[in-house]
This record gives sequence, structure tokens and C-alpha cells, in this order.
Amino acid sequence: MHFSNEFIFFSLFTLFTILVTLFDLGIFSSKKAKIVSFKEAAFWSLVWVCLSIAFFFFLRHYGYLIHDISDEAHLYRIRDTYYSNLKLGTDHVENLKIFQKNMSLEYITGYLVEYSLSVDNIFVFILIFNSFGVPKKNYKKVLVWGILGSVILRFIFIFLGATLIQKFSWVLYIFGAFLVFTGLKILFTKDEDEQEIDTKNHIAVRLTSTFFNVYEKFVADRFFIRHRYRSNKIFVTPLFLVIVVIAFTDVIFAVDSIPAIFSITKDPYIVFFSNVFAIMGLRSMFFFLVNIIDKFQHLKYGLGVLLTFVGAKMLAHTWLEKIGFTNVHSLLIIIGILLVSVVSSLIFAPKTETN
Repeated sequence: MHFSNEFIFFSLFTLFTILVTLFDLGIFSSKKAKIVSFKEAAFWSLVWVCLSIAFFFFLRHYGYLIHDISDEAHLYRIRDTYYSNLKLGTDHVENLKIFQKNMSLEYITGYLVEYSLSVDNIFVFILIFNSFGVPKKNYKKVLVWGILGSVILRFIFIFLGATLIQKFSWVLYIFGAFLVFTGLKILFTKDEDEQEIDTKNHIAVRLTSTFFNVYEKFVADRFFIRHRYRSNKIFVTPLFLVIVVIAFTDVIFAVDSIPAIFSITKDPYIVFFSNVFAIMGLRSMFFFLVNIIDKFQHLKYGLGVLLTFVGAKMLAHTWLEKIGFTNVHSLLIIIGILLVSVVSSLIFAPKTETN
């Protein structure tokens, strides 16, 4: 049986994701549930960022493996499908370099967008944990499984979105208009006081309760229990409900983030890889930022400007291409937006009252 390089690559990438997840859960050690320290979170955040950057260089030099490009004709088919505005010459070797350079730029730009938009998830995750009363020592396990579920759901959404865009190009304009609307809404909506989630009436909780028996209390870090005093039935614990709510919440966020990255690339594989690295790094970023997130007051507005920009780019992509607007320009603008929002948050941070 012959396996293509594309199949082998995706198999290895999937295996890598599973192994990292198992390692993250402590499957290969006897570590018990514990509160993740700021130092540990900072280390793993750095690890994920380095892995994401390393993947950029991999695409720069071996990007042809993604689509198993073996000859000039295949390269042009992929170009026409996902990179229709990419100009190629007559030299195959040079064309492959141009293609891989463009692919790697789209990946790193998409990753940066997805990673920055993931900050919004952190605010909501904190709210979910507080509302359900999750012990801090169980945060890590819940986040790992919840994020893994998010990766699977995003995989489905990404390839459905790519299929829609290929068949109905006008879908891009709907995505663009939605992103502009969302970005402006973020910019002009006043901050609301933090509210608790209704843990009993949340749609994800109600749906889960329809198919499973729900136990009322946490049982260590377990997701399922068999209750011998209740006809020996299997129950899901509140910790399992939290995972479902987190995965459901991430799907809601994906409604913004996935269209945003399609404004940068139409290649579903690059969209998926950008999402995987951003989402897999979200767990460590949560513990890294959870205690300092309040210091970045202007980041919300930066994300609003970011969404508005990528939406406008999607709406005006034909005109922008005519004037020579490239992926490099997009990357620089996105970095600029994020830097301004972070630096301004630090410079104009609200003063704390001292006695």
C-alpha cells in the first residue's frame, strides 16, 4: 500500500499533538493534580511559541510536503486552488521557493491573529471556572481536555468553511462584513460588570444532562463515576460539564477567529495548523496571564481594531491586490496593532490606590 507524503505528514502531526497532550496530562509520570505555577506556565508558553516559530521555518523549507507537491503541474493546481494571486515564473525550483515563502508567511500571520484572539478565551475561562467552583488544582486537566475537544471541532469547521469559500466565493464578503461588525461592536461597547454563568441553565449543560446522568458534586479530578447506591448507574461529574462548556464556548469564539484567518489564507491546511498551535498554546497562556490579564486594559480595543482590519481586508481584497498589498503588509499591521494595545496598556495603566 502506497502512502503519500501528505498522509504521512498529517499522521505524524496528529501523533505529535496526541503525545504532547498526553505528556501535558502527566500520563507518562505519576504527578498528581496540582496548581500550575507562574514559572511553569511561562516556560510552557515559551515552548509553544518556539514550536510555532519552528513550524514556520519548516514550512519555509519543506512546505511542499503539506500538499505532497511532486511536480510543476501539481504546484500550479494548488496555486490555482488556494493561492490564485501568487505569481510564479518558469523555473520550478524558484517557484517552489516562492510558494513556500508565501505559505509560511500566511501561516505565521494567521497564527499571530489566532493567538491574540485567544486572549479573549482566557477571560471567559476564568468566568467558567469561578461559576462552577472548579478547584484550581483541576484547572490544568480541564483545560487540556477542553482544548483538545476544541481542536477537533475547529478541524470540522475549518474544512467546511474552506469548502464553502471554494464553491461560493461571495461567502468571503459575508465573513468580512461580520468581522467588521464584531470589531466595531467590541470598540464601541462599554465594559460590562463580570457576571456569573448560570451553571444549571447553560445550553451546553442542558444538552449534556439530556444524554447523561449528572452527579451533583465534584469527585476529585474524575469525569465519570459509577454510583452503587443509584442502581449502579454511571454519572458524569461537574468537572465533565466544565469541559463541555469550555469546548462549546470555544466554538462560539471560532465564529470570529476562523473567518478572521480566512482573510489571510484560503488554504484550509494552513488555517488548521495556525489554529492548532494557537489553541494548544492556550492552556499554558491561561496560567501565564491569569494573574496579570487585568493589566492589559487596552488589549480589548486592540482586538477590536484587529478584527475590523481583517474584515475590511476581506471585503476589499480585490482592490488591495491591485495596489500591491501583500501578506508582509498584513503581518506588519497586525503586529503594530497588538504592540500599540499592549504598550499603551502598560503606559496608561490605572493607578492603584495606596494607603
